Amino acid sequence: MLLAAAFVFTYYTAWAILLPFCEPSSPIHDYFPAREWAVRLPAFILVVGLSVIGSFIGSTIIKEKKKNAQKARLRTA
Repeated sequence: MLLAAAFVFTYYTAWAILLPFCEPSSPIHDYFPAREWAVRLPAFILVVGLSVIGSFIGSTIIKEKKKNAQKARLRTA
């Protein structure tokens, strides 16, 4: 897992930071997608990740409220 993270970090760093300093005719540009995706891809991953986290927190809160409401009903009955 750590090796995969190190590879992704190195690849993205080379793509987003080092590639603009290379000439456009350089063959190294063939190994990377267009530079606009260096911004779009992380932004998409961030939006999806925050949506998943928000959905998880929301569903957990709803389940807790239902559980607490059921406990309150049992106490009054």
